[in-house]
Amino acid sequence: MKKKLLSIILCSAMAASLAGCGGSGAAASAPASDAPAAAEEAAPAADDSAKSEADSEAVPAEAADASGDSGEIYMFISSPEYADAINELIDEYSNVAPDVTINYETTQNDYPTLLKAKLNSGEVPDIFSSTSGKEIDTYLEYSYDLSNEPIMSTMDPSIASVMTSTKEGGKGCYGFAIKGNYFGILYNKDIFDEVGISEFPETASGLKEACEKIAAAGYKPFTTGFAEWWVFKHTYQSFVNAAADAAGISSAELVQKFEKGEAKVSDYPELYNNYFDFLDLAKKYGDAKPLETDLSAEEAAFANGEAAIILGQGAWVEADCMAINPDLKIGFVGYPVTEDAGECKVISGSDQALHVAKDSANRQAVLNFVNWWYTSDYGKAWFTDVAGVVPPIVSDAPSEFEVIKQGAAATAAKGSGTLAISYSTDSWHQTCGQILQSYVAGTVTKDEACKQIEEQWAEIDGAQ
Repeated sequence: MKKKLLSIILCSAMAASLAGCGGSGAAASAPASDAPAAAEEAAPAADDSAKSEADSEAVPAEAADASGDSGEIYMFISSPEYADAINELIDEYSNVAPDVTINYETTQNDYPTLLKAKLNSGEVPDIFSSTSGKEIDTYLEYSYDLSNEPIMSTMDPSIASVMTSTKEGGKGCYGFAIKGNYFGILYNKDIFDEVGISEFPETASGLKEACEKIAAAGYKPFTTGFAEWWVFKHTYQSFVNAAADAAGISSAELVQKFEKGEAKVSDYPELYNNYFDFLDLAKKYGDAKPLETDLSAEEAAFANGEAAIILGQGAWVEADCMAINPDLKIGFVGYPVTEDAGECKVISGSDQALHVAKDSANRQAVLNFVNWWYTSDYGKAWFTDVAGVVPPIVSDAPSEFEVIKQGAAATAAKGSGTLAISYSTDSWHQTCGQILQSYVAGTVTKDEACKQIEEQWAEIDGAQ
C-alpha cells in the first residue's frame, strides 16, 4: 500500500515533547503542496441543511467495515507531542483499511490562526482540532454530529458533555478527544521529604511556608514555564473556581459575567488578591528568567531535581520527566488557592476536541477510522499503552502513570474541580496569558493587567 505521511518537522526549540494542552515552543508542518485533494475539495457549510442529511447517514449500531474504504484523509491537529503515538495508530489502521491514506499534519504555534485560514479558503481538514466547550460553537458549521456514531458507545460521558453545542441547547456531540486530563501541581516527593514537608500544603499560606523551607534548603521551589501563554490558563482556572464558589455561582456563570462586562477582577478577592499573590510567589521563588523558561526547560529543571514544583502542567509531562530521570518520585495535587483546603482540588476533563468535517468528500471513511479508534481493541488500548494518556473512554485499564493514579484518587476523595478553561476560547486565553506575562515582566501593574483582562474578555469572547 502506498502510504503518504506528511513529514513532521520539529524546530530546534523542542528539547522535549510539548504540553498536552498547547505550547509555543515548537511546531510541526508540511509543505503546502502536499495538502491532499480531499481537503482542497472540501467546502464550508452554507447552512444547517447538511446536518439532517448527515444524521440520516450515521452508522447507528456497529462500526462499518472499513476494509473496502479507499481514498485520502487529511488530519490537521494540534498537540504534536502525540505525533509518534498517532503515527503508530495510523500504521495500525493501514492493516484495517489498506487503501486509505491518512495524511497527518500537526503544529502548535498559532494553530487556531492556521486552521481558520484553511477554513476561510475552503480547505477544510477531514479531522481538525479546537478546544472543547465554548469553541465547539466556533466551529459548529464545519463539524459533523457524532451522536449516532459507534464512538458514543465508549466515549466517557464527561468528555461527551464538553463536546455539545450551547447553540443547540447542549445537544449533539461535535467532537472527540485524544485524551482526558488531570490539571494540578506536580512536585518532587524526595525534595519534600528531605526538607521535612510530609504533606503538600492545601492552603495559600501553607504553600508560601513550604517555599521558604525549600529555598532555605538550597532548592528552587518553582519552575514556572511562564514563556508559555497557556501555562497561565492552567493555573488561573483553579482561582476562577474558588471565586465562583465564594460568590455562590458556577464557574460558567462567572465567566459569562466577565464576557458581558458585568464583573471586575477586583470584585473577587480570589482573583484580585490570591491569584496575583500566587504569581508574585512563583516569580520570587521560581526561575531566574521566568519569561524565558518554556516547557522543555521546565521539564528539565523539575526532572533533574533543580526545582521542587512544576507549574501549569498535568498528566502529559510525566513521560518526558521520567525519561530524563527514571528515579523521579512524582506527587500530584491541586492548587492551594485560598485558606480553605477544600478548594485545593485536582481538575479533570478534556480541554481538547477533534472534529470530523461535516462536508468531507470522504466522510464515511473518516467516520470509520474515528469509530475504529474508539471501539476496536487496539484503539481502546492505544490510549494507555501507546499514548500514555488519561483515556477519554470508559475503561478499567490500569495506568502506570503516577499523575493518572494520584489524580484519580484525589478526585475520588475530594471531587474534581471544574474545567473552567473550557468556558473560554483559546483566542481569549492567549491574550490573557500575554497580559499576565507583561505583569510578570513588570511592564504593567496589577490594576492595569486587571483592566486589560476585563476589556479583552468582553471584547474577544463577549462578542461571540
